[in-house]
Amino acid sequence: MHLVTGGAGFIGSALVHALVRRSTPVVNVDKLTYAANPASLADVADEPNYHFEHVDVCDALALRDVFQRYAPRVVLHLAAESHVDRSIDTPADFVRTNIVGTFTLLSEARRYWTSLPADEAARFRFIGVSTDEVFGPLRAADAPFDERSRYDPSSPYAASKAGADHLAQAWHRTYGLPLITTYASNNFGPRQFPEKLIPLTIINAIQERPIDVYGDGEQRRDWIHVEDHVEALLAIAERGRVGERYTIAGMNERRNIDVVNAVCDLVDASVPRSARAPRRSLVRFVEDRPGHDYRYALDPATMRAQLGWQPRRPFDAALAETVQWYLDNRAWWEPLRERAAGRRQGLEGRE
Repeated sequence: MHLVTGGAGFIGSALVHALVRRSTPVVNVDKLTYAANPASLADVADEPNYHFEHVDVCDALALRDVFQRYAPRVVLHLAAESHVDRSIDTPADFVRTNIVGTFTLLSEARRYWTSLPADEAARFRFIGVSTDEVFGPLRAADAPFDERSRYDPSSPYAASKAGADHLAQAWHRTYGLPLITTYASNNFGPRQFPEKLIPLTIINAIQERPIDVYGDGEQRRDWIHVEDHVEALLAIAERGRVGERYTIAGMNERRNIDVVNAVCDLVDASVPRSARAPRRSLVRFVEDRPGHDYRYALDPATMRAQLGWQPRRPFDAALAETVQWYLDNRAWWEPLRERAAGRRQGLEGRE
């Protein structure tokens, strides 16, 4: 049994789908906050190897009950508040979920793990899914971050994830909890909540609304398709080394403005605009957000060397498929549009 926290979110739901396809029993623990969408799991909801528990990761007693009833061998911890703009506006929510929630989950995982027979305890794994943002910004000429890079978070979101990572690593060093930590590039793909750069740009382009870009749009991000990220997580769950840290990269570094323009062109090619001007004319450069990091990039050499993993989906083709998914699935995103209404788009592509 695999326990996935945040399995109704973007990356979590892709991970749940992959586990169900593999016939792996999985329990999804999710509080169902604004960014979670049960519709993302509608096609697996009745599968016999899928289970859902409506639980907040800050609720120790509820988590204890989940561990006792499902007896997981692997915990994949993805539940998090993850939108940088929101972390600037309401940082307390990020401290509660990302730090207190991780502490609570670690404590209950340790309680459960120490109760297991020796052979089962030896097979147990706790995988903390983190972000490249904990390392802070890179300059244009800097080498990509790797597992030995120093933490230097800029935003309340990144700081809360860094705090969660430090707690997990302390549980490994102090208590011996069999931990693996992962860091990923910006994710994109189907079923991403429409406050993130790529889905919001797609939807605004479809609806011919203004497309806001922070600053001059020169910020650079490395992009990974969510299914490549999921395949990396499953490889780590199966073959990863306890105590190791793994950087998971798409090796698709792009300027934000180039990503936005590519989306506009793809939508233009599929849906002719009512006005004569191309959708690139909808782009507006707006005031940059505080503490906005210039560049992120990761080196996945450890993943290749130890686990034989590398991303399989070229960025341009995967972006075209993602745009087409949103064009074909308006019924999925239209009910969510109001949740993201009234906010400037974020520039981070993870969950």
